[in-house]
Amino acid sequence: MSMTNFIQFDKDDIDNAKGTGLISTIDRDLDIKVTPFDSTNDKAPTHRVYAKSPRGHDIEVGGIWKKTNGEGKPYYTLSIKRLGFNANLGRYPGQDDLALQAIIEWEPRD
Repeated sequence: MSMTNFIQFDKDDIDNAKGTGLISTIDRDLDIKVTPFDSTNDKAPTHRVYAKSPRGHDIEVGGIWKKTNGEGKPYYTLSIKRLGFNANLGRYPGQDDLALQAIIEWEPRD
């Protein structure tokens, strides 16, 4: 069985890392590319997410945002609006590679 729903960043410092990955759902497999995004807007994403169009062009499909949980610890969320796909990034059980992030899907709140 191959790994699905992940981003492999090129370094542990995710804020400044590029990455590639795969999002698999019941109706699609989406190869993604992630690049850092600099902005002075504190609500802007930290990364832009790209996928391939049917003709092979890179198109922006979403973003990754850095947030802070109730304990003051940082975490990352990923959103692909057109697909209604929302997820947190985290580590797979038993793995210790900080550059490998699992994409953990969640349903949006109404």
